[in-house]
Amino acid sequence: MLEEARRLGVPVTTLLIEGEADPSLAPAVGSDFHWVGLGELSRSVRILQEAGVKEAILAGRVKHARAFDILRPDRLTLKVLSRLRSRSTEAMLLTVADVLGEEGIELLDSTIFLRHHLATEGALTRRKPSKEDLESLGFGLEMARGLASLDIGQTVVVKRMAVVAAEAMEGTDRAIRRAAEIAEGPFVVVKVARPRQDMRFDVPVVGPATIDSMEAAGASLLGLEAGRVLLLEREELLRRAEERGIGVCGVARE
Repeated sequence: MLEEARRLGVPVTTLLIEGEADPSLAPAVGSDFHWVGLGELSRSVRILQEAGVKEAILAGRVKHARAFDILRPDRLTLKVLSRLRSRSTEAMLLTVADVLGEEGIELLDSTIFLRHHLATEGALTRRKPSKEDLESLGFGLEMARGLASLDIGQTVVVKRMAVVAAEAMEGTDRAIRRAAEIAEGPFVVVKVARPRQDMRFDVPVVGPATIDSMEAAGASLLGLEAGRVLLLEREELLRRAEERGIGVCGVARE
């Protein structure tokens, strides 16, 4: 994302969240970066305003469980927390977006520089879905969309038309590995976006580690909602899938 922005001549100021961002990212983002705490929204806004930033993009993931661990929220973080009707991911991020907007910072579509990394419709690997895979995939899509509509999670693991595991706060990879503790594979893993996915934040993501988790669990197929799920390190993800005989395919939205 940073490379694409710089290629287009867009100046970038980067905020890295302590305890969430990998410290190895710091040298890669350039000189204009700042470490901020999870509850330091006021300081984050001040840094951006001083840099003349009026548009921002959210990238990466903050563990949902950390929303309960903000011990010393600052003024703007308190404003966010006071407006929440629930601490679901969507509710929290929508409120953050509103508060940032009030401070003169507009959140943009987080895939604006990553459109070429979104899943496309059809098979993305040489391994094509079998008839049984397609049945499980169709069933899994229905179940995953129901789960996502409740803002619980966006991934389900399916075996023979039954949900073996569903993602909640633990994340995709741990949900996949949990499936292997419940039943033996092969499994079909399905990941979708929310029915009204706000592309400014929390866009569903898979990466090479997802393929590692699938191999460990005995999963055979990864189905992704086309145009709505990001493939991080796309080439490496697909290379690992090919090597391990795991199919990856994009499925059109309804």
